Amino acid sequence: MAITLGKPGVDRLSEAARVLREWQNDGAPMQLHPGDLGWFWRFGAEATAAAVRAWSRDGQVLAVGLLDSPGLLRLAIAPAAQRDEELAQQLVEDMTEPERGVLPEGKVNIDAPMGALVHELLSADGWNTDEPWTPLQRDLTDPVEDPGVRIEVIGPELAHVRSAVQRASFDGSTFTDEHWHAMAAGSPYADARCLVAYDDQSNAVATVTVWSAGPGRPGLLEPMGVHREHRGHGHGKAITVAAAAALRELGSSSALVCTPSSNVGAVATYRSAGFRQRPEVRDKYRDA
Repeated sequence: MAITLGKPGVDRLSEAARVLREWQNDGAPMQLHPGDLGWFWRFGAEATAAAVRAWSRDGQVLAVGLLDSPGLLRLAIAPAAQRDEELAQQLVEDMTEPERGVLPEGKVNIDAPMGALVHELLSADGWNTDEPWTPLQRDLTDPVEDPGVRIEVIGPELAHVRSAVQRASFDGSTFTDEHWHAMAAGSPYADARCLVAYDDQSNAVATVTVWSAGPGRPGLLEPMGVHREHRGHGHGKAITVAAAAALRELGSSSALVCTPSSNVGAVATYRSAGFRQRPEVRDKYRDA
């Protein structure tokens, strides 16, 4: 059967999230997680559907891509199909030819699971390797220690607190209360939690959203941030420990996070919270 490329549409987004959950595995290379889809959902269901691509054969979804920006495709591939030659060749053709409706002309990036055949085919086609990112993982078999600060699970009534800390944590962030409500309305958020940490003066100092992929599968931290006016006091470690505890309560086998390797402070924060570094990963990119 031929491999077909399609856009799932709003009514099929839950199916895309479902297969992404099924493909998560503690020992597998890090790849697009249902939490990535859930975080993108802050822009609304229609925008999320427009950013998703799915490759299928004989009715079975083999790969799911998310256009995290117009020039960045983040890709997940079914574990059994990551070395499938027919799929890899079709993916490369669809991703590199602008008329296929995946990536535009000019400089673009592809984030695909390391070890997948698409990396080799893109390299053979002249694509370059971009700057490294560091995945980190914490096993959740054992109970997680107390974070040492007050943690609140954010519901609709505290969405304004969550959005304010987000904007204060990331330069240029446009995250709003409306974005939170749109995200929380998405199907992946049924397996997610937003947390905010408070200091001794009841200031909201850090935030994180955690996404479960279901019991026995790795969960994701996306995003985690510390208020720019409250850095240097261990709040990043505290909210990260709280995130691990929340994922354990949701049944996750481990907690995953990924950050640019150049962000040595973030890597150190995650390590201080009990996360272990995994081998670096790199996008493939094509120059303009």
